[in-house]
Amino acid sequence: MNETVPPISSPVGLIAGGGTLPFAIADSLIARGIVPVIFGLKGFCDPERVKTYRHHWIAVGQLGKNGRLFSSENCRDLVFIGGLVRPAISEVRLDWTTLRAIPEIVRAFRGGDNHLLSHVARLIERQGFRMRGVAEVAPDLLMPEGSITRRKADDEQTRADVAKGRGVLRALSPFDTGQAAVVIDGHVVAVEDIEGTDALLARVARLRIAGRVRARPGRGVLVKAPKTTQDLRFDLPALGVKTVEGVAAAQLAGIAIVAGQTILAEPQALVEAADKADVFVIGMPA
Repeated sequence: MNETVPPISSPVGLIAGGGTLPFAIADSLIARGIVPVIFGLKGFCDPERVKTYRHHWIAVGQLGKNGRLFSSENCRDLVFIGGLVRPAISEVRLDWTTLRAIPEIVRAFRGGDNHLLSHVARLIERQGFRMRGVAEVAPDLLMPEGSITRRKADDEQTRADVAKGRGVLRALSPFDTGQAAVVIDGHVVAVEDIEGTDALLARVARLRIAGRVRARPGRGVLVKAPKTTQDLRFDLPALGVKTVEGVAAAQLAGIAIVAGQTILAEPQALVEAADKADVFVIGMPA
């Protein structure tokens, strides 16, 4: 018998890293009459933008203190969202609750980012909270299936490049590495590493300048997909205007992402930027 997933309760706590996504999620919740409370991670969450929302500052690793703060705001449901540079375990500021869980935390740090986030989520849930995903709290920000831009990915080679990129990411999934690859005319040109998607695209642009990529401009695709082993509540691929600009600078034809499993930051601005750059954006079936 399947468990019934409880409905989202208000307020919702957003454990917020860097970038615009925490605020996009907060705005989505507000539009649906749900109160967001942002718990900004020190050193990552934008201190200026967070001022306009109900918020508190928290530190990585203080499970007991943070849990009491979540409870004081009546936040039963919590969401991890935003960019976060993986800290060394020696940099984590431990409190007593965290110290008691140190063997599990050490094991968590021995895996990739998905492994780490899933372990931390379990520790938080043991305190009586529910960790939620973006699909549950802000489904309007997820990529739909099909094209959202004027330009379409309708030629045979582009479709083949998309399929190859997705195959590469599927093969790499067990290693818990990056979530993006660039394929141009059947050649896997680059795969995302710890530097992220923006650095991946900058690398492709440099390869073009250096003559290492000989395909004509306007060919090739950036493919992004979550790992097959990924807990879809955490670290979903995200797409924003900056990624579109990076694709244009790398002289690629477009972007293929997984529908329902990719977050669109500022969707209207993203589509406008893609149309201006003549870049396609398509949602692949999950």
